[in-house]
Amino acid sequence: MEASPTLICIPDISGFTKFMSSTNIQLSSKVIPALLNKVIYANKIGLKVSEIEGDAILFYLPGKLPSFKELIDQCRLFYTEFYAQLDVLHKKYKKNEQSNNIPEILGLKIVLHYGKQVSSVPIGKNIKLMGEDVIIAHRLLKNKISINEYILLSEDLLLEYKKETIEHNFGWGRLYERGTKYKHIGEVNYSFINLEPLAY
Repeated sequence: MEASPTLICIPDISGFTKFMSSTNIQLSSKVIPALLNKVIYANKIGLKVSEIEGDAILFYLPGKLPSFKELIDQCRLFYTEFYAQLDVLHKKYKKNEQSNNIPEILGLKIVLHYGKQVSSVPIGKNIKLMGEDVIIAHRLLKNKISINEYILLSEDLLLEYKKETIEHNFGWGRLYERGTKYKHIGEVNYSFINLEPLAY
């Protein structure tokens, strides 16, 4: 299919590996799908699901971008719904001796990137995203951010919005700038904001 401008959004469960290695399969096999489902059903801006990748969901939206406020409000909803579900699961499985692992280990980070040349290719019943920007979005999950829960916005995405709009919609926290050099790609600049205060 022809390449088109596309928003890529990846909500990713932080602490996934630690949780899976320290929690019995009877509990983890119930908790992780419930959290991923909660995120999927919190989608209010028409994002499409390309893949569910174990601890992450690859959303995409071709064509016109939502307003910056709509996008950030969506990310906040992903996060608050995720935390509400953590609380529900912690209470539901409180008789399991490892139930405290649910709120103590798990969290959510969200990567947002905008690619001008992304192809959506049907493979079987699924849509596979192709192109360098898809690779960049996945690489951005590995970054230099020292906290575990955040929204990361690539420079390519931020350039699509006016600076005043960005500042107005981040009145609830500070946006920090970073950059990471990736093999075969080079330096990728991005900004991030801490999500943790929204959990309390």
